[in-house]
This record gives sequence, C-alpha cells and structure tokens, in this order.
Amino acid sequence: MTGYATMTASQKRGTIYIGVINDTGRRMPEHKSGQGSRFTSRYGAQRLVWYEEHFDIRDAIQREKSLKRWPRQWKIKLIEKINPE
Repeated sequence: MTGYATMTASQKRGTIYIGVINDTGRRMPEHKSGQGSRFTSRYGAQRLVWYEEHFDIRDAIQREKSLKRWPRQWKIKLIEKINPE
C-alpha cells in the first residue's frame, strides 16, 4: 500500500505537523475542515507544505518517525528545498 510522509503547517503560528497518510485526496480536506488529527485542528496546521511518496506504507511511517526527531531548522530547510514559497 502506498503512503505519504507529510508536513502541514499553520500560516499564523508556523507550527509544523508531521504525519502519514495514504489518501491525499481524502485526508487533506479532512484536515482543512477540522476533522483531521487533534493536533492539526488545535494548531491550525492545515496547509500541506511537503510530502514524500513511499510505495510501502511502512517506509512512510519510518520516515515520519525519523523526521519527528529532526531539529525544526532541518525541517524548514527540507520544506524550502521543494517549496520555496
């Protein structure tokens, strides 16, 4: 099963949320409507700023865990590398 490691961000606070999804067409609208995770709902991290496709969901989960251990500045550099805006 395909999976995506993702980062969403809040426009107001700059909060970054790292997660795994398997259906971007379904999950991103859920986040935007407040039905996503409690974290994205609480902090407004609804804007998809980075994603990485993995052909095995287990690899996406492993990447998520790895990214969560990264310092914030490394995450920002990764985002800016593919999404300079």
